[in-house]
Amino acid sequence: MKERSHKDPFDPAYSGNTFIGSIDTYDAARAVIYGMPMDWTTSFRPGTRLGPQRIREVSIGLEEYSPYVDRLLEDVSYIDMGDIPLPFGNPMRSIDMIEQYVGKWIDDGKIPFGLGGEHLVTLGAVRAVFSRVPNVQLLHFDAHTDLRDEYEGEAMSHSAVIKRIAEFLPTKNIHQFGIRSGTREEFAYGRAHTNFHPFDVLEPLRQSVATIGKKPCYITIDIDVLDPAYAPGTGTAEAGGISSKELLAAIHAMADLQVVGFDLVEVAPALDPTEQTQIVAAKLLREALLTFVE
Repeated sequence: MKERSHKDPFDPAYSGNTFIGSIDTYDAARAVIYGMPMDWTTSFRPGTRLGPQRIREVSIGLEEYSPYVDRLLEDVSYIDMGDIPLPFGNPMRSIDMIEQYVGKWIDDGKIPFGLGGEHLVTLGAVRAVFSRVPNVQLLHFDAHTDLRDEYEGEAMSHSAVIKRIAEFLPTKNIHQFGIRSGTREEFAYGRAHTNFHPFDVLEPLRQSVATIGKKPCYITIDIDVLDPAYAPGTGTAEAGGISSKELLAAIHAMADLQVVGFDLVEVAPALDPTEQTQIVAAKLLREALLTFVE
């Protein structure tokens, strides 16, 4: 087992278990898997900082072949860089570090695939992408709007991540799907400013994909877009969500997009002793790799 160098934060050495099919040569990798083990602002049930590692561990139960896209994991090259060593309890510094790491990987020509962690981690990754690709489109799949100005006095909150992103990314570039929870003010803001698609995912997504065309895209999936029947292991589960089958179909529906970054967040393993949340998350990552990486 290798230990990450603290002298060089971009040393491709990695530690711990890796996602199934990961290669061990950074230069040869087209994509980078990395963990963002943070739940410093979780507002209900904590534990998402343990999500990235457990998703890796359960991935060993996956087949490397996807019958959905008729590809093998060996058909794509990616390296699992392990978890970014985030400073416990410091969200501002953590977001800055995520931006730094993701920016370096993008500069090296890699597509970053992040595992959360609470949803606030997406802010750092999108900052890194936006500074290099200003016309990037954000596709956001979630049970919640994440459009609060603040939560209990804190602007830096997982419940406000899309609002923080909207402070620099034009709202016309933000596409939201599956939303079914939030304040009246958040829903009004979404309907007035973003491409807002509450309750449904697949049909509005297909229409959006046709409109987006070849514009660069960052995709962020909060696992709670799924109904708790499919993913109970998340901090703020919300009834009335979509099925895992529909979310897999949504990933495949985005096959023609130019994806420059992806993350999957809010998996809290301790809240799901059945492991079904972690298992569906691993499968979603497999399908994302096979769909978005050439």
